[in-house]
Amino acid sequence: MITNHEKISQELFEPAHVDVSKSEKIAKPSLTFWQDSWLRVRKNKGAVISLIVTVLLIIMAFVGPLITPYAYDFQNTKHANLPPRIQGLENIHWLPFDGTLKNRQGVELHPYETRNVKEYYWFGTDGLGRDLFARVWKGTQISLLIAFFAALIDMLIGVTYGAISGYIGGKTDSIMQRIVEIIMGIPNLIVVVLMILVLKAGIIPIILALSITGWVSMSRVVRAQVLKYKNMEYVLAAKTLGASDSTIVFKHMIPNMFGVIIINTMFSIPNAIFFEAFLSFIGLGLQDPHASLGTLINDGFRGMIAFPYQMIIPAIMISLIMIAFNLIADGLRDALDPKMRD
Repeated sequence: MITNHEKISQELFEPAHVDVSKSEKIAKPSLTFWQDSWLRVRKNKGAVISLIVTVLLIIMAFVGPLITPYAYDFQNTKHANLPPRIQGLENIHWLPFDGTLKNRQGVELHPYETRNVKEYYWFGTDGLGRDLFARVWKGTQISLLIAFFAALIDMLIGVTYGAISGYIGGKTDSIMQRIVEIIMGIPNLIVVVLMILVLKAGIIPIILALSITGWVSMSRVVRAQVLKYKNMEYVLAAKTLGASDSTIVFKHMIPNMFGVIIINTMFSIPNAIFFEAFLSFIGLGLQDPHASLGTLINDGFRGMIAFPYQMIIPAIMISLIMIAFNLIADGLRDALDPKMRD
């Protein structure tokens, strides 16, 4: 409080100094659509953790078979059905990497000592003595390759088909949609099984079989988006300026659908992985010596009671992949789909 004896300084009455050059400055920098979407994805901890797990799994799928001294198709029947054993962890008995097994009576067995095996098999071996560590990562590599290529083909065919159908409209749209309905009316499993039986099991036949009906859902989504966009002002402006139909569709309309396309593609990858694993599990997948996660689960299922690790390890791997991709797809949907924005 100022007393009567104190004098008020003249400086207190001077106007504030305002920098005119900064008066119109925006404090927060402008963000593009993709930058804003990435910030939204980063807020989703589940999506970020799943992205890290997916990147690590993809790296290990290609590096894993190279860091083990055993080839994925090398057979050594003398080392068949050995449990997991990791050097340095073999003396920690509460970990499942000490090289021991329990039979149905609960008796602990030591197959490494009984057979005088000096080698270490990190994930154990299968019934033919093949290293499961190399086979699991090789199977992960093949399963991911099949899923990625199948999803890529689904995206290319579905986007093109749906965009043409929705943009042209009229009788062309009606005929193309009737074809889609016929394909959807046939059970997917029957089509895929017939294709594999005709082409025989292999990586390319499985990709083609998964792609025959996989593009249908993508085409319907893209067609709906095209029907919504084709009467908007920027499309009418492009037509007025003389742009061709292909330019309007592929240069102006499809870039606005990238969010929806990416989301559907991300959801189709785990579906393709699961379907490939299912085909392999019922015996229509890859044949020896090739391996996928489905074939490994199928092989391990036969000896599940005696050697549970042979099925548990590839089952954990495929579960991690499917959960991670689904969580990433959920995060992308929340970030890219305007209807899901808060």
